[in-house]
This record gives sequence, structure tokens and C-alpha cells, in this order.
Amino acid sequence: MDQHREFLAEAVRLATDSVVNGWGGPFGAVLTRDGEIIARGQNRVLLTGDPTAHAEVEAIRKAVQVLNPEAPSVPEGHQNESTLAYIPRPEGSPDLLPERARMLSGCSIYISGAPCPMCMSAIYWSRIDNVYFSQDLEDTRKIGFDDAFQYEDFAKPYDQRRIHVEQILPELGATAYQAWTDKEDRHAY
Repeated sequence: MDQHREFLAEAVRLATDSVVNGWGGPFGAVLTRDGEIIARGQNRVLLTGDPTAHAEVEAIRKAVQVLNPEAPSVPEGHQNESTLAYIPRPEGSPDLLPERARMLSGCSIYISGAPCPMCMSAIYWSRIDNVYFSQDLEDTRKIGFDDAFQYEDFAKPYDQRRIHVEQILPELGATAYQAWTDKEDRHAY
């Protein structure tokens, strides 16, 4: 429990720092592996004008740089190292593929507040094992960041969502999908 307190305290310190400096909301995150912090992130939406500059996304991006220092241009022959190395499908997983790239499997993330839908999706795609947060969605809503409606909206059919969502011209996108299907050396991630 002492490590949980240490890691969460660092996430809260980063969140407070973000507020004090005017960089963004009170959100900080640390990513850990084997009991060590490997990356930190702070909300920097107001600093950058980038609505995706959330603490969790920033921490994920930095962790990938630490664990896969040759990214984003991984040299040929090195694709199966570090974050891109294959790991087997977890038992009970609905995944259709027997293995995928490791990404951040084996890591935990500590966050000052419950992840928004974008950050939670990034956490899933990153294959992070554990998510620990201090303030829940209701606490977050009370200070003006209402993420709950997004979770609720995603559960609705496309034609009932707040934002117009419509599939169009599937034959166009099918060409890119076919290119992926036909690529013999594709790397499942």
C-alpha cells in the first residue's frame, strides 16, 4: 500500500502543478513497471491547445519513448523488441488473434482522477494491466469536467448520439482494409 500511496501522490503532485502553472485541469498520471515510475504525464490542454493532451495520454507517449527509444522510426528487424514484441492472448480474452504486440503490458497507471473515455480507450489499447485513480467520475463532474455523458453516449446507437455519426462510402475504406489483409508481414497490435 505504501507504493500505491507514493505513486498516487506523485500523480496528484503533477496534477496540482498543472493547475498552478495554468497548463490544464487537475489531472496527473504516472506509469509504473516493476515498482518503478517509468513515465509521468500532466494535463497540458491549455498549454498546447491540444484537446488530447491529457495526463494519461502524455504518460503513455512518454512510456513508449522510454521502453522503445527508437520509436517512431523502428529500424527494420527491430519491430519485435520492447513494446512491439508479441505476447500471447490472455486466457479468456475475446480477441480473435493468438498474439499481439506487448505495448505496455506489465505496467500500471496511477491517475489523480478517473480516466475520461479517450484516456480509458488509450489505456485499453496500451494493454496496461492496472488502473488506480483517486477521484471518481462524480467528483470530476462536480469541478466542471463531465465525462459520464460520453460513456453513456457511446452505448447508444449511432443515430441517437449527441454528435452526428454515420457510416458512408464503405467501398472506399475497404481498399485500405484489403491492403492490411493482404500484407503478409503485418504486425498485429
